[in-house]
Amino acid sequence: MSESKSFISGCKGLSLTADEIAFFRDERPWGFILFGRNIGEPSQVADLTAALRDTVGGAADIPVLIDQEGGRVQRIKPPHVQQYPNAAALGAIYRQDEGKGLRAAWLMSRLHAFDLLKLGINVDCLPVLDVAVPGVHDVIGNRAYGQDADIVSAMGKAAAEGLKDGGLLPVMKHMPGHGRTMVDSHHDLPVVHAPLAELERCDFVPFRRMKDELMGMSAHIVFSNIDPDNPATTSPKVVREIIRGHIGFDGLLMSDDVSMNALQGDIATRTRGIVASGLDMVLHCHGIMDEMIAVAENVPGLSGESLRRAKAARAGLREPDNSDELALREEFNQMISVS
Repeated sequence: MSESKSFISGCKGLSLTADEIAFFRDERPWGFILFGRNIGEPSQVADLTAALRDTVGGAADIPVLIDQEGGRVQRIKPPHVQQYPNAAALGAIYRQDEGKGLRAAWLMSRLHAFDLLKLGINVDCLPVLDVAVPGVHDVIGNRAYGQDADIVSAMGKAAAEGLKDGGLLPVMKHMPGHGRTMVDSHHDLPVVHAPLAELERCDFVPFRRMKDELMGMSAHIVFSNIDPDNPATTSPKVVREIIRGHIGFDGLLMSDDVSMNALQGDIATRTRGIVASGLDMVLHCHGIMDEMIAVAENVPGLSGESLRRAKAARAGLREPDNSDELALREEFNQMISVS
């Protein structure tokens, strides 16, 4: 069977079309990602994840990703799962009681794992390791645990451990830090003018402390004092010198969504820029076939260091611990009701 290509793909609806099945079989994405438009009844989601895997060989460890953070970024919603709080609410618990805050972060991730694994989803794009600055745009906002790099680092580590203990892989985002953006990178290109020394003192810290995680996602942000011409996602300098160098991350590095308009040019141009920057994986979320084709035509087959990192990520999936879901859920809900 041929090796996967260096991209992760979304799909359009609640089930796969004949065109999508043919496309995935021919182009062999490494993994898939689900959004709200793909979520109906639990049985439908489980059928969809199984169908996605079936197009590329059917192995149970093929990555299926979702953004299930809590707060406003929660793709699977009530009544199918409970509404979880945002990261800022958990950070507030930590500031009152460090141990309780860390337990809350672990618990929520462990509960995400209970929710997701039964649906065939094995990767959660969490934790958000962005250190928020005052006035940060809502694109991050209360998705961050707080404004202190030590708090973000500690909470992010607890959240990642909860996912792994539940049999899921975490994805750190958004490398090397999205907490200073004042515009929405879905629509505009954020530019951060902070000195490199300030970024190293604050923004990069959580990622450095969690550099041994297996997967990370890049930020569509220009750091003007590192590379004034290119956002991190398409900047060989940021990827090589900051993410791989200063931070020391050697895991699988994927782009944020290639469709976001912080990136310039058409989808093919953006894809080529991501590949050239040294990222391992292009993420395309929207399920638009013309764009999916453009991505597939401009990514390489997985090889070399990217293939090594991709294999290491899949090998990092482990069996869930023997936690009691009902007991953990009761503990968590009591904790957030009195916080």
